[in-house]
Amino acid sequence: MVPSETSAGRRRFLKLLAASPLLAYPGLSPRWMEAIGRAQEDAVISSVREALDVFDFETVARKNLLPEHWAYLATGVDDDSTIRANREGFTRYQLRMRPLADFSKLDMSIQLFGTKWNTPIVLCPVASLKGFHTEGEKGVARAAKAKGVLQALSTMTSTPVEEVNKERGEPVWYQLYARDQWSETLKMVKRVEAAGCPALLWTVDLLGGSNRETFRRAQPREGVRAPLCKNCHEGLKKPMYAGLAEQAGGEGGGTTVFTWDDIKRLKDTTQMKLLVKGIQTREDAELAIAHGVDGIVVSNHGGRAGASGRATIESLPEIATGVGRRIPIILDSGIRRGTDIFKALALGATAVGIGRAYVFGLAAFGQEGVEAVLDILRRELQMVMRQTGATSVAKITRASLVDRFDAIPSPASSHSSGNR
Repeated sequence: MVPSETSAGRRRFLKLLAASPLLAYPGLSPRWMEAIGRAQEDAVISSVREALDVFDFETVARKNLLPEHWAYLATGVDDDSTIRANREGFTRYQLRMRPLADFSKLDMSIQLFGTKWNTPIVLCPVASLKGFHTEGEKGVARAAKAKGVLQALSTMTSTPVEEVNKERGEPVWYQLYARDQWSETLKMVKRVEAAGCPALLWTVDLLGGSNRETFRRAQPREGVRAPLCKNCHEGLKKPMYAGLAEQAGGEGGGTTVFTWDDIKRLKDTTQMKLLVKGIQTREDAELAIAHGVDGIVVSNHGGRAGASGRATIESLPEIATGVGRRIPIILDSGIRRGTDIFKALALGATAVGIGRAYVFGLAAFGQEGVEAVLDILRRELQMVMRQTGATSVAKITRASLVDRFDAIPSPASSHSSGNR
């Protein structure tokens, strides 16, 4: 075994040791506790080649980031229970394995608004990516280009959309936070449209505000940033707000009330495809279609918006039924595994979005880390498609899943209208 493999193996062992139930044993000596603490530190991978899953990058990201920046990335709302629900929701659905399928030709591609993508993975909009790595949005754009995946840019980007598009080699999708003054919103929309962006994601799940306790607890007690953090934030101006009037409120908008009438109002002002991001119920999915949207994103902002306590994967079936495959559905919040992607597709999603997962890779190793995260998720999805006999994304159906809360379905009853 070469030295690097020996080192990686040792870290794996120490990582398992650090997670051992022995940690809960009251008679464990202080010396053992110190050793396990060192084991947790030693378990951090030192290169992308050592990573076995997405969670390996999370550990490095937490080590690399300033505490305040980590808290922003990690926070949910209230007690963070909706973040936990997003992950736990995937365990509700079990896979029905179907061996002996001919998977020699496996098609993982999808079509969105006439464009073909290599995988059903979308890089979700995440604010201020330069706060996680100096390569920021440009590094993510290069990774998206290398892997042939769709990228969406946040209104709160630390890099102008024009520069990101140039780095990506083609226009990205753009995520919109509406401004208090509609005229200011339209200025931003027209700028994005002029940059060539083909689709606009209006995020609506933060219009009511959000209570991010984990992030707030990480703030300096007297409201004064440490010099390093202050210097960092001085360089994180919001370039998409250049030339716009200031407004109260932060991420998500200000104090103006928006309603479904504003969906049509926005759609009438642009030729870009309009998707509404933050849909969590069948009723709102049907309203979205009635108001002419081109697609929806099933999302609770990664557990950062309302404290619903409900996983998006559990919201998806009712939404897919309401949509009835009339428009694309993208699901985000909590995706960490290829099996998560498969389950979302089986329940009716057209594609899935990842946010924290690729930011872990960015914070850990820059562009290389983002590419590695995409490779791991693609490899995991490919494996589960082979195991279930689904040789293309179109063949991933509800028949491949069992809902633990329901009786075991028969193959004939496993297909419902609205789900693939």
